[in-house]
Amino acid sequence: MSTHNPGIDPLLGLRAPQDPACDVFLTGTVFLDIVFTGLDSAPVRGTESWARGMGSSPGGVANMATALARLGLHTSLAAAFGDDHYGEYCWDALEQGEGIDLSMSHTVPGWHSPVTVSMAYEGERTMVSHGHEAPAPATTPLPGRTFPYCPPRARAAVASLTPGRSEPWVAAAAREGAMIFADVGWDETGRWDLDALPDLGHCLAFLPNAEEAMRYTRTDCPRAAAHALAERVPLAVVTLGAEGAYAVDGATGAAAEVPAIEVEALDPTGAGDVFVAGFVTGTLAGWPMADRLAFAGLTAALSVQEFGGSLSAPGWTEVAAWWQRVRTCAGQDPAALERYAFLEDLLPAADRAWPLRRAVPTIGFGSEGRTPAG
Repeated sequence: MSTHNPGIDPLLGLRAPQDPACDVFLTGTVFLDIVFTGLDSAPVRGTESWARGMGSSPGGVANMATALARLGLHTSLAAAFGDDHYGEYCWDALEQGEGIDLSMSHTVPGWHSPVTVSMAYEGERTMVSHGHEAPAPATTPLPGRTFPYCPPRARAAVASLTPGRSEPWVAAAAREGAMIFADVGWDETGRWDLDALPDLGHCLAFLPNAEEAMRYTRTDCPRAAAHALAERVPLAVVTLGAEGAYAVDGATGAAAEVPAIEVEALDPTGAGDVFVAGFVTGTLAGWPMADRLAFAGLTAALSVQEFGGSLSAPGWTEVAAWWQRVRTCAGQDPAALERYAFLEDLLPAADRAWPLRRAVPTIGFGSEGRTPAG
């Protein structure tokens, strides 16, 4: 079990014998992320820059999987892994270090792992990636590994929508009763057409950022965009960056908005994935919409204070330490504290003082160096 999740089950009391063993299913590409931090500025052409910090961790879809697992959700990931040292490291870090179920994943002989080098500076990031698409899976499902023919039965699934492309597993998961949460990337076609997202019709919640939401709805206000999206999905959630997030319930028209927590951002890599993971957790736990938004924003805020994607994802240990600190700091806004009072009954007693220093996993130090620690 990851030390970021000290035995906390956010769905305790809601589980029943007939429930699926998997809380959340997701699929995608796992990258090896190599992150450089402590750069004073962007690298300058023709010069050599030295970074004051560096770390390695699984990235890509592993960011989301790790964020979910650290919040205590039973997470299943279907992905291809290279049979190189990078692939072995990522597999071990996710399965052994984070407790993620990789029974739907497979190793591809002769395929090298995709790699992303990320450079963080001035609260921004620049990335360079390299990789080749994984070979298509075997035409005959392997024993115990039926994906992509039938995803496991799960409470929820997280999908990344792509214009003009439908993923059959999304419809299959929805038919089996999974709540589908989806985000979306930049539309390189420039069409920004919601009808070009065929899997949107299977989604319970759609979570674009403000720019994406406004472009898809032809609006000039992210809140107006959220209301327009709520006509297409049961729950529309628009992230507003430094302003927080805004959500609309499509069935009732009720809206909720929660401001962002002001933090000094070190590296925004993976913050969007952490936000979605926090919102999924609150939804499965049955929390009110405003609490879900607040928790998702809190976990995202905690993540940007560390570098890396999966490396920075907070667990209950970090949330408990943060809550203990803000309650005991002088000069806090009582209304702001009240917004997070719902955490009181959820969190264990904080046994470590804030700020917490999270271990930096990297490749080359054997088993102890390959497992993220709290």
